Amino acid sequence: GTSTGATQLWDVQAAKKLRSMDGHTERVGALCWNRHILSSGGRDTNIVNHDVRIANHNVATLRSHTQEVCGLSWSRDGDTLASGGNDNKLCLWDVAASSSASPRFELTDHQAAVKALAWSPHERNLLATGAGTADRTIKFWNTQTGSLLNSIDTGSQVCALQWNPHEKEILSSHGFARNQLCLWKYPSMAKVKELDGHAARVLHMACSPDGSTVVSAAADETLRFWNVFAPPGKSTRKRGASDGHVPSAKLSRTMHIR
Repeated sequence: GTSTGATQLWDVQAAKKLRSMDGHTERVGALCWNRHILSSGGRDTNIVNHDVRIANHNVATLRSHTQEVCGLSWSRDGDTLASGGNDNKLCLWDVAASSSASPRFELTDHQAAVKALAWSPHERNLLATGAGTADRTIKFWNTQTGSLLNSIDTGSQVCALQWNPHEKEILSSHGFARNQLCLWKYPSMAKVKELDGHAARVLHMACSPDGSTVVSAAADETLRFWNVFAPPGKSTRKRGASDGHVPSAKLSRTMHIR
């Protein structure tokens, strides 16, 4: 996504731009793939679904947000798109939604911009969301019914969320004041560990293909790699919320890039 409103496809190995797709009138700040559909969210408040297989790529423009769309995430089964905006709204869209469609649910429980979105790999229809400084909460939703399952005050803005693919845990990244990452047990939401290292808000996270390492990207212009999720067979002792002890080998910062 670019500041001019274009959505570009690149061949990363050849370092070559394959195509540029329009549909937005202002910057594109959120992107998410669902098979051959690339969804983009813009400052113009719109979400555009691009079918990258065809020339007329704009197959739907979804309108419900009243401010910039800052978060997008497709469910693992590809049936539901979650969108978060600077208008504090969380919207859930059906995969077949057309340009004239309304969201399946429009949820207004958050009190700040909803940027952090993460679908559970363990439970169908379970979505975690996090919001900004005026809200500071992680909320969990049943997306089939639109009901709020739980809400936890983290004490600082929630910028990104990442589920552990191996265990029922969720990692959150934060801004002021500590700019840390926090690991939580689910569903108890007992805090397992706090990970410090960044000097500014931690805007993005991504998980390695084997599900063991998380990379975080922050406004301090660094990438940091963390050994935070133990793959199956590597963790011999189940951790309980009571002991609070986590082996340092599992939760360590391995390197950072500036």
